[in-house]
Amino acid sequence: MNGPRVGILMGSESDLPAMRLCGEVLDEYGIGWEIAVMSAHRAPDAVRAYARQAERRGLQVLVAGAGAAAHLPGVLASLTPLPVIGVPLAGTPLAGFDALLSIVQMPPGVPVATVAVGEMGARNAGHLAARILALTDAGVAAAVQARRQEMSGRVRLPEGFDLAGDGPEEA
Repeated sequence: MNGPRVGILMGSESDLPAMRLCGEVLDEYGIGWEIAVMSAHRAPDAVRAYARQAERRGLQVLVAGAGAAAHLPGVLASLTPLPVIGVPLAGTPLAGFDALLSIVQMPPGVPVATVAVGEMGARNAGHLAARILALTDAGVAAAVQARRQEMSGRVRLPEGFDLAGDGPEEA
């Protein structure tokens, strides 16, 4: 599929360094993405238009990073049928905990998948978006599987350890 499949949004330009990491992960999977800055509070009309046009434009997953009250992910989820992944960002003296609670406590029927705070969460949002897309795209599924195998290849096990074993053998 040509064009971006994942929309990455954030409420402030200061969130860009963290949220770009999501795009870097998507690049590793060969998934097209676009990035935009738009605040649910300062530019609600732009957020509304983006959310309502996202599916028609070919986007399949939205990733939204936000700090403080962190309304952007929830607002997007209320306006589109697409899956939304929220990335809580640190921007207040509460170091992102306020954003985490805002994103994770969505009311029933308006789900937002929530990942860790900050850069680790932005990266995991990219991995989660890839897994969502892998459900209907064999190429992405193969890339996700290859990534999982590559990660498991970094594990160091003790000599003689039986990875396939379920526990001690009975006599």
